[in-house]
Amino acid sequence: MPLSKKSENTADKLREILNSDDVEYLPLSAANKKATLVFIKDIVDKHGIGEFIIKPLNSLKGSLTGKKLFDTFLSAEKKVVSTIEKTAAEVVGGNTVLLVDGFTYALSFGLKMFEKRAITEPPTSSVIKGPREGFVESLQVNVSLMRRKLKTESLKFININIGNYSNTQLCLCYIDGIADKKLVSSLKERLQNINIDALLDSSYVSKYLGEKKSSIFKQVGNTEKPDILAAKILEGRVAILVDGSPIVLTVPYLLIEDFQSPSDYYNSPYTATFMRVLRLISVLISMLLPAVFVAAELFHLQLIPLSFLLTIVNSIKGIPLSPSYEMFFTLLIFEILNEASLRMPRYVGMVVSIVGALVLGETAVNAGIISAPALMIIAFSGICLYTVPELEQTFSLLRLIFLIIGGSIGGYGIIVALSILLIYLISFENFGTPIFAPFSPIVKEDLKDGIYKGFMLETSSRPKSIKNRNKRRLKVDKMTE
Repeated sequence: MPLSKKSENTADKLREILNSDDVEYLPLSAANKKATLVFIKDIVDKHGIGEFIIKPLNSLKGSLTGKKLFDTFLSAEKKVVSTIEKTAAEVVGGNTVLLVDGFTYALSFGLKMFEKRAITEPPTSSVIKGPREGFVESLQVNVSLMRRKLKTESLKFININIGNYSNTQLCLCYIDGIADKKLVSSLKERLQNINIDALLDSSYVSKYLGEKKSSIFKQVGNTEKPDILAAKILEGRVAILVDGSPIVLTVPYLLIEDFQSPSDYYNSPYTATFMRVLRLISVLISMLLPAVFVAAELFHLQLIPLSFLLTIVNSIKGIPLSPSYEMFFTLLIFEILNEASLRMPRYVGMVVSIVGALVLGETAVNAGIISAPALMIIAFSGICLYTVPELEQTFSLLRLIFLIIGGSIGGYGIIVALSILLIYLISFENFGTPIFAPFSPIVKEDLKDGIYKGFMLETSSRPKSIKNRNKRRLKVDKMTE
C-alpha cells in the first residue's frame, strides 16, 4: 500500500498496524510542512535522533524538494521507503522513520541502540594461548570481528531475513575465490526456503541444514571464536551468523573438527598430536568402557585378570542388582546429577555436585546398592566424555546404547554394534562432503591435520576433503624446504 501525501494519514495507518504503546509518534515541522517521526522508544538512540534528525530538520527553510530533504540529514544509514508495509517493518526493526507532508515516501534512519553483551572469552572455547575474544549476540559486532580478522575485499556477506514474526537477520559469510560457488548457492537457497515463526538461535537453522534429519550426529559445525571461524572459512567452508546468537554455524562439517582444539594451533605439533590422540582414546573409553565391563562380568569372565576379578567378586557381595542393572542405575544417577548441576543456579549447582559425588555416591556403596567398581567405571567414563565437549550429548546416547547391547548380548554384540556405527559414519555425507574424511575416504594430504598435527609448512595446501576453488594456502620458499 503506497504512503499518503499527508503524514498524519500515514501515521494513522501505522497506528492501526503496529498498535503498541511503546511506538512513539513525534509531531514536527519541516520548512513549514507537518512531519511525524515514528520510532520505538526503548530500542533507538534518542540522542542520535535529536542530533541527526530533529536538529537538521529545524534548520530547513524555503521550498522543500525531495533531494533537499534527503541531503539535509548526515546519517550514514538512511534510505527511502515507499510502502506502508515496508515502513512498518523499518519501525519494528529498530529504525526511525520520518514522514513529511507532500511526499509519498518516508525516510528511514538506522539509529538502533540495543543493549549488548561485552566481548569476552567464550565459555566453550577457553585457551591458555591465543586470542580470547568471542562472538556475542549482536550480528553487527560479530561481522565487525570478522572484518578485523580478515582485511580483504574477498570476504563476503549475504544478508537474509528469516522468521514470520521475528524477521531475524542472518549472514552467509565466505571468502570469494576459495568457497565453492555451488555450496554458497545451495546454502542460500535452503535458508531462503525456511518457513518458521521465529528464528531465536542459530541451532534452529542447523535443524534445516542437516540432510539426515533423524541422525544423532552433528551435521553442521559451530564455533564461538572469530579466529577459529576465520581459519575454517579460509579452508573453504561457509559460515552462518545469526543475529541474537553467539554460536556461528559452519558447513561442511567433518567429525575430526571436534577432536581439534583451538590451542592445538598455538602449541607445538608434538603436544597437539598427543592431545588429539588422548581425546580420541578418551571418547572411546567413555563410550565403550561401561558396556565392556558389564559384558565381561556377565559373559567373558576370562577377560578379567584374576586379582581384579576377586576384587569385583568381593565388592558385589550383597548387591541386589545384576551387573547390567547396577551399571544402568549408576549411569542414571550420574546423568541426573549432571543435568541438575547444569540447570540449578551456579552456587547451588556446586553444592549438588559435592553432595552427589561424596554423600550420595559413598552412601550408595556403603548401603550395598551399587558396587565401588561400577561407580568408578561410570565416573571415569563421564570424565573422559568431557574431553570432547561438543560430542558429549551424542556419545552419552551411544554409551547408553552400547551398555544395553553389552548387558544383553555380550562382547559379540558390542563388536557388531561398533561395526555398524563405523559403516554408518563412513557412508555419512552432508553437502557432498564425507563426515568421516580424511580417514574415509583416505585423503593423504589432509592427514597432516587430522589426528596427527603436522608442522605449518607441511600444510601448504587447503584440505581436499572440503570443496574449494583455491588449493594453495601457503607458499613455501625454497630455503625453508
